[in-house]
Formats: sequence, C-alpha cells, structure tokens
Amino acid sequence: MFSAPPGAGPRRAAFTLLELLAVIALIALLAGIVLGLGPRASATGRTARARAELAALAAALENGQRSLGDYPQTEDPAQLLQALIGRRNPHNAVIAARVLIETARFRTADGRDPFADDTAVLIDPWDRPYRYVYKTRAPWTNAGYVLWSAGPDGRDSGTLLPGGFPDPTPPENADNIYANR
Repeated sequence: MFSAPPGAGPRRAAFTLLELLAVIALIALLAGIVLGLGPRASATGRTARARAELAALAAALENGQRSLGDYPQTEDPAQLLQALIGRRNPHNAVIAARVLIETARFRTADGRDPFADDTAVLIDPWDRPYRYVYKTRAPWTNAGYVLWSAGPDGRDSGTLLPGGFPDPTPPENADNIYANR
C-alpha cells in the first residue's frame, strides 16, 4: 500500500502552469478577435446612421414639397436646414411654417441651434455637411432633388449628370451615400 511521505498533507487540486497558460492564450485570442471587429462595426454603424438620417431628411423634404409646393431650391446646407425647420420657403424667402424634422435626432456643426443660428448645418456621421442640390443648375430635368453624404472618405466630385442626376462613376463618389437609392 502506498503511503504519503512524512509531513505531506492531503493532496490539493490545483491548475498546472500549462493549463493557466492555455487559458490566458485563449482569452488573449478572443480579445484580439473582439477588438479587431470593433472598427468594422463602427464603420458599418456610421453608414447605417447616415442612411437612416438621409431617409428621414428625404421624408421631411417630401412633406415640405406637399405643403409648400416645391423642394428648397438651393445648394447651401444652411438654407436647406432653415427650410426643414420651417424658416424658409422653396425660393429661400423667410417664412414661418411648420417644422419638418425633429432637430434633436440630428447633429449640427459645432452643436449650433438652427433656431437661433441661421448658419447651422446638419452633419453626417463623419462630421461633414450633408449635400443637397435642387434646380440650381440648368437644365434641370430631374423630377426630384439630389441629397447625399460624401461617405467615409469625404471625397465627392460635386458633378451631376445633365439634367441634375447624380453621377456615381467618378472614383471620388464610390462610397457616397444617396437618399432615395
């Protein structure tokens, strides 16, 4: 029969050094995977937010067109915002109409209040103003407006096809996000 050496107490269960190293390696591997997915998830979230904001702005523009008879005729992001909060008509004249967007759901450059500052502009998730064009370039045969974000790279050719249609072919426009598309 086997007997314990003198002075040895009952044997205790414990992790070996090899087992501890294996667990630490597994935790490090999982942490690396999670941290590696973070930037991709952030970029996807920003794109989704831009699409949602563009959809809300497009709905507001449609409501404004129904109530005022036309879309805002401007390329100025500040005038667009003033039209969406009921301060300008489609021809940029000062009016007092109903507010078409819930401003708290959007961000403005430098956190400006569009009701107190008529130079405030709506910004996309990459902190650049949304772009908008309607009937400011001749000839305009497009039945609607063009509303977009320059996307993650912030580059945009600014060119439209004849008639006022977006041109997605320039490399600068590859990641642009358009409303109603």
